[in-house]
Amino acid sequence: MEAAPLSLIKHELQNRNPEEIFNICLRLARFKKENKELLTYLLLEANDEESYIELIKSEMDQEFEAINKSNVYYAKKSVRKIVKNTNKHIRFSGQKQTEAELRIHFCKRLSALKPFLRQSAVLRNSLERQLALIQKAISKLHEDLQFDYKRELESL
Repeated sequence: MEAAPLSLIKHELQNRNPEEIFNICLRLARFKKENKELLTYLLLEANDEESYIELIKSEMDQEFEAINKSNVYYAKKSVRKIVKNTNKHIRFSGQKQTEAELRIHFCKRLSALKPFLRQSAVLRNSLERQLALIQKAISKLHEDLQFDYKRELESL
């Protein structure tokens, strides 16, 4: 079965009553963990973006603390997992300011792994990619925020 285009789904949702939409949302939440996480964000955390950012930063800190530092291979694998989770949370939010803050925090934490950065081209490339994504996100923000984030970016 092929997925319907978004325009058709939107049209169908407009023609359904609230009770049916409620049941559809519950059913979606049952099938995939990411759907449940997105619903959690939309229903509980979207109205307080600052606390959401702090929550994700603390999760990121825990993941960085749990990195297996015995081997560069394990460190690379853990960093890729952290990037994947961070990208998922950025996608949930959809706000460029949240994206900039989370990516800057990631880069700060990754920069603290200096011995691994020197040993691994993959980690250096990951850091450079994140810096490029930060600049792209910052360019779409308001001028005052751009100035603040660019200053923070330069400190990296």
